[in-house]
Amino acid sequence: MPVHLNHTILHASDQQRSAAHLTDLLGLPQPTRYGPFLVVELANGVSLDVLADTGTIRPQHYAFLVTEEEFDEIFGRIEARGLPYWADPFHQQPGRINHNDGGRGVYWSDPDDHSLEIITRPYGSGG
Repeated sequence: MPVHLNHTILHASDQQRSAAHLTDLLGLPQPTRYGPFLVVELANGVSLDVLADTGTIRPQHYAFLVTEEEFDEIFGRIEARGLPYWADPFHQQPGRINHNDGGRGVYWSDPDDHSLEIITRPYGSGG
């Protein structure tokens, strides 16, 4: 059996707010409760399990591969909400998107400063 990523835990200071941020911007179904987690299901069977954490949140990076149409929809929601965004992971190119590998990509932050990214082409795919 090949190895597949099944889920990862996203620590959040406000579990509801973080789960809603993901589902609203990415256009995903509402999260479901599983024990202490709010589970955000992605189309490829992987889930982000949002966990309330009262400690110091250490920001992580989460990248989502989307279609060109989904990119337009998600990016439209980012702009409509007035969220800052960048073309690069180090936030050196504000208010821009990138065109890496012949696709499009953009970075923004969630309420706990996790770095979120959408891309239309996997890195290294050429273009």
